[in-house]
Amino acid sequence: MAIAVRGCEIRIQNLRARMPFRYGITTMSVVPHLFVQLAVEIDGALVRGTAADHLPPKWFTKDPETSYVNDVRDMLEVIARAGELAKALPPAGSVFALWQVLYAEQKRWGTARGHPPLLWNFGVSLMERALIEAFCRARSTTFAMAVRTNSLGTSLGALYPELAGHAPSDYLPAKPLASIQVRHTVGLGDPLTTAEIPDSERISDGLPQSLEKCLGTYDLRFLKIKLCGDIDRDRERLHAISRLMDGSRACQFTLDGNENYRAVAPFRELWESLLSDPALTDFLQGLLFVEQPFHRDVALTGDTCAALLEWKGRPPIIIDESDGEVGTLATALAGGYVGTSHKNCKGVFKGIANACLIAHRRALDPALPLQISAEDLSNVGPIALQQDLAVIATLGIPHAERNGHHYFTALRQFPPAISAAVSAAHPDLFRQHSEGYPVVRLEHGAMDVTSVVAAPFGVGCALDFAALTPLADWRADSLG
Repeated sequence: MAIAVRGCEIRIQNLRARMPFRYGITTMSVVPHLFVQLAVEIDGALVRGTAADHLPPKWFTKDPETSYVNDVRDMLEVIARAGELAKALPPAGSVFALWQVLYAEQKRWGTARGHPPLLWNFGVSLMERALIEAFCRARSTTFAMAVRTNSLGTSLGALYPELAGHAPSDYLPAKPLASIQVRHTVGLGDPLTTAEIPDSERISDGLPQSLEKCLGTYDLRFLKIKLCGDIDRDRERLHAISRLMDGSRACQFTLDGNENYRAVAPFRELWESLLSDPALTDFLQGLLFVEQPFHRDVALTGDTCAALLEWKGRPPIIIDESDGEVGTLATALAGGYVGTSHKNCKGVFKGIANACLIAHRRALDPALPLQISAEDLSNVGPIALQQDLAVIATLGIPHAERNGHHYFTALRQFPPAISAAVSAAHPDLFRQHSEGYPVVRLEHGAMDVTSVVAAPFGVGCALDFAALTPLADWRADSLG
């Protein structure tokens, strides 16, 4: 096979949140949603491939000193650069081989520019996703089948030498999942009960707003709870959440540390404070893991890892923002962490390799509590959500943080032709709201992804790309 990128087009749609999403050091209320469309030549035939993602505030850098306008500028720079590099590369023998060269070239450029790995790799990940979709369309295959048969050309040994000689099918499920449980995000500013919402902040769009209402409306089974880093405030909030968990609503949950800590000791103080609180004893039995409590600048340093390994009673902890480059998971596992997260914005091939490494290590020692999770950047359709779900289903991750449907009104803000095409292609994933626009369908706390995994790479329909704003015509001040 010969595959090469012949063209790259970038467009943007501004989205406004139905309620503010507060996480870490920032709050998201409006965000550009970026689309990439590649013209890809595969064995002499030209085919289109697409990808999309939010340009979220403060996730790729977590730098409180920079403005959001400058952060968006940097995100656009790494995306545009990845597109230019992709077009300049000679034809490769597989999607993986083309991605591997693009990754190396972007890393060289991004490092010289002073961009952190999580940021420069974001641009690569968008090109990677569009390449995968183009390949699946050209071969009339699904992502799950392409991974299972390794027609994408994935070389696990090139990413983790201990996996040399193995293919993804040696480790991943034989079939993709048909449904995925939602792990509902409880943001730092989210109301827990309906009664506490001031009249001036109540949303009348027919969708649940408070955690209390979401639990009942969606029949949730899993939560992801954001921590702020203050012992008293975090403990008080966990008390309030635990009171919503009666026998019929008991949820398993994860805690997101949001990089609040720069050393193990203060996080250990929080954890031991929670453990010693009798009112939280039953509630804490539902903890699955803690996500990235330590700032990325220190999370994988020798001091932090030594302190983690010395702490025998530590909860299971995974990395997220620290997982910026290929190979980082092996370093984390050696340093006392139990796994990492998958997000498409961190890379699909990297996610496949990470899932395979976790499965490989589990096979060597089944007693190890290793796991790969699925996290979210408030993903929404018409492309990002489905492509993310397609990867998660193929990796066999049974529950995933999903919050785009909660903070945004699904497809309502996209051109009608786009939202109509997507909802028609995925009637199991989307339903019609009473006001006439598509929203995500949740039943018994789960998303049905049958149509998603049956599509070439999640999307399953042609979209009117011309209805979106060209990057050259978009301005940051349009966000308001």
